[in-house]
Amino acid sequence: MRGQMDGAGISNKARCAEDLRRRILTLDLQPGADLDEAALAHGYGISRPPLREVLNQLAGEGYVILRSHKGAQVAPMTHTTLRNFFLAAPMIYAATAQLAAGHRTAAQLAQLRDIQAQFRTALDDGDTAARALTNQRFHALIGEMAGNEYLAPSLRRLLIDHTRIGMSFFDPGKPDLATQRDTAAAQHDRLIDLIDAGDADGAAQVALDHWELSRAQIERFVTPRGMDIPLGEAPDQVRGGLPDQVQREAPDQVRGGHRDQVQQEAPDQVRGGLPGQVRGRSGAGG
Repeated sequence: MRGQMDGAGISNKARCAEDLRRRILTLDLQPGADLDEAALAHGYGISRPPLREVLNQLAGEGYVILRSHKGAQVAPMTHTTLRNFFLAAPMIYAATAQLAAGHRTAAQLAQLRDIQAQFRTALDDGDTAARALTNQRFHALIGEMAGNEYLAPSLRRLLIDHTRIGMSFFDPGKPDLATQRDTAAAQHDRLIDLIDAGDADGAAQVALDHWELSRAQIERFVTPRGMDIPLGEAPDQVRGGLPDQVQREAPDQVRGGHRDQVQQEAPDQVRGGLPGQVRGRSGAGG
């Protein structure tokens, strides 16, 4: 009897962890939301100790943060984390794809093709959550192919926010996104072929092209309708027109467009692409 209870407990704990990941990625649990341990334990049919083990695991993966005497909270999305997201994404995606081309296995390639088929089905069905989750699994598997213990945690954290941002702006009913969706799916196919062929440089370039497509979509989402302002470098009349109080309180990267150090360190494809509004307010995309 005890063994059956332990078996059920392990199963419920694993189910709890997987479902919490899904709910966070699909914004069912919003960034910054407090997590009620008692309610979660009851809902997943586990006691508080195994739930805390799950939350510790998710904290290590970047899904939640643990606060002393305040409990767990869904990882927030602030202007700082999003700025860092835009800076790190192209480097991490390119490096991961490059390494994957040299370390992939036949079994992993077969699994990647299966995930890609699911991704295309989600696009055809207009299923926003399924699209986001299969896209996340696609890129996570490329990370597994890379087999690099230093890149893996960074990619995992990157994909959490990329998936949540994508959930915010993806609208299957918008015809103007149809071309971008087709291009994204085609880039997935090309990436699979290049990884299969062991073409590390080609895979890295497609990964960068794929990121650029995503970055452009995010820019359209965060730019107010009717405004044609390149995100990151606000025009002089905008930068100089902030109220005095905002000018005094705004961080350097908002008042001046970018910090010099960030401009020097950011790769070419990132410079000029940081969304000014994202940097200027918390929670954008979430």
